[in-house]
Amino acid sequence: MIYNQIMIEFDIPDYKRINEELYEKEKRKLLIELVKLQNWIIKSKRKIALVFEGRDTAGKTGSISVLTKYLIPDHCKLVALGKPTEKESKKWFKRYEKHLPNTGEIVFFDRSWYTRALVEATMGYCTKRQYTYFMKNVIPWEKKQIEEGVEFFKFYLSIEKNTQQKRIDKRATSPLVYWKISENDLKMLDKWDAFTLYKEQMFKRTSYDEAPWIVLNANNKKVAILSALRFILNAFDYPDKDLPKPKIWSEGLNNYRVEINKVLFENLSYQQYKTLRVFADE
Repeated sequence: MIYNQIMIEFDIPDYKRINEELYEKEKRKLLIELVKLQNWIIKSKRKIALVFEGRDTAGKTGSISVLTKYLIPDHCKLVALGKPTEKESKKWFKRYEKHLPNTGEIVFFDRSWYTRALVEATMGYCTKRQYTYFMKNVIPWEKKQIEEGVEFFKFYLSIEKNTQQKRIDKRATSPLVYWKISENDLKMLDKWDAFTLYKEQMFKRTSYDEAPWIVLNANNKKVAILSALRFILNAFDYPDKDLPKPKIWSEGLNNYRVEINKVLFENLSYQQYKTLRVFADE
């Protein structure tokens, strides 16, 4: 089966001009709304899986830390799996199935099954056959989970090469976080172009209408955090929703971009995006 290439680049330009004070005020308002949303998810027995992918130092862990800070722990889970065992490597999807959300639960994946499409493929940690199998079967696997009630939000935190280099250099000289730097991080920086090719293949072959890739500009970590929050909150109509419009950047909310069969639709609101994707060819 051929799936449409649908990808969303969610970027609020005016957020780039936000200062620390405005960031804290905006973040607080959005986190209050996220708590409301979680309560509704619990009561309505929804299953929400939030995937965070990106290069090393893109801000995946930090973003998740902010989003989960005030959520009810019993209905919220973080999944950050380490190096797979030989058995797990062969049963790749099984490794993650047991961590998918139960009813009334939000699960945050700090890297996910897409590690096979990105890091493992780039570094040669999986075989060509394993990579091919994953790319062929990931959409059917996700669609099976969707049929069972799981709702996927797949975020990709995008950074430029010089941003990654600066962050790695900063970590290396920090007495507090130098331990975060690994030999693998340095190797990945050298393999920037190879990672880019695999990333583009992932977008092209695994983004579809029920679970598109949502690309966030993460060169500024604060911008990425606020953008992720707004995207999640925009996606649901929950009781007592009071999603505040940003004061100076409200015009920047219409920034959904959808590519359908190589035709790009830009400057869409989320509602326009949802309407448009209904007409996408199967």
